[in-house]
Amino acid sequence: MNIVKRPRRLRVNGTIRSIVRETKLSVDDLVYPLFVVEGENIKDEIKSMKGNYRFSIDKLLEEIKEIEELSIKSVLLFGIPNHKDKCGSQAYDEDGIIQKAVRAIKLKFPKMYVITDICMCEYTSHGHCGILTEEGYVDNDKTLEYLSKIAVSHALAGADMVAPSDMMDGRVGHIRESLDKAGYVNVPIMAYSAKYASAFYGPFRDAADSAPSFGDRKSYQMDPCNVKEAIREVELDIEEGADIVMVKPALPYLDVIRKVKDEFNMPIAAYNVSGEYSMIKMAVDNGLLNESAIMESLISIKRAGAEIIITYFAKYAAEKLRTQL
Repeated sequence: MNIVKRPRRLRVNGTIRSIVRETKLSVDDLVYPLFVVEGENIKDEIKSMKGNYRFSIDKLLEEIKEIEELSIKSVLLFGIPNHKDKCGSQAYDEDGIIQKAVRAIKLKFPKMYVITDICMCEYTSHGHCGILTEEGYVDNDKTLEYLSKIAVSHALAGADMVAPSDMMDGRVGHIRESLDKAGYVNVPIMAYSAKYASAFYGPFRDAADSAPSFGDRKSYQMDPCNVKEAIREVELDIEEGADIVMVKPALPYLDVIRKVKDEFNMPIAAYNVSGEYSMIKMAVDNGLLNESAIMESLISIKRAGAEIIITYFAKYAAEKLRTQL
């Protein structure tokens, strides 16, 4: 008897396809990035990131209420201060924009899991991610002191997790030691471990007003050509005490996510960055792609090995997942 192999039997209808589905996206996988500014009654759409906004704290709380109703459990906050200086002092001020936002969220929505970005580029007048030498080079070790001050100030305000994104050598260990000394031994660190010097950050820099005023960030962010280097960076962060490691961006670096997943028994986050969002959003809005491309792209990140997906599509994905139940 000639038996024909028929894999299509398991694709006949939606029910059987869902039963045998290997990779499933859940709202629990999603972290929603949000931009916070000083002032009141501000919900300013970011032109290069349609559907995303800069929120004053009062409007931020309205957004948090909406996403909590969608069962999104976690947000990642980026602050945009009114004042910037060479050392990014507003980043660690107890009345800084992030510190005030965290306190407001935890007061009104105590179950929302608040992650804060630990970097200096949004706060420095020069737009680089640390303290500069006279020659314009980011002073790695001096920057660590400031990053730790920022992390402790965020923990003091009530942040559930801190996420250093600066790519300074040794920053995870320095922050871990500082948090522990301050009594925040249970505040985890999600390290931007393999953060590439990518062209896909353009809309974010517009949103956060964080583009460097001179030069670029290639001396501290990673060369897009390298994978072995990413593994070394991830390994170092794990050794220094990172609780979660991240690959950023996501879609152009799915191979790196997979490699990290295969190499390390650690929770892995992937940041579906602003340029990825804007590229797909624009294509969908202009009829170049079907809307299903959004969920397909998020599934690809999960399939590559990321347990956590930081994405500006979080609200959209949460709504779609809810209608599929």
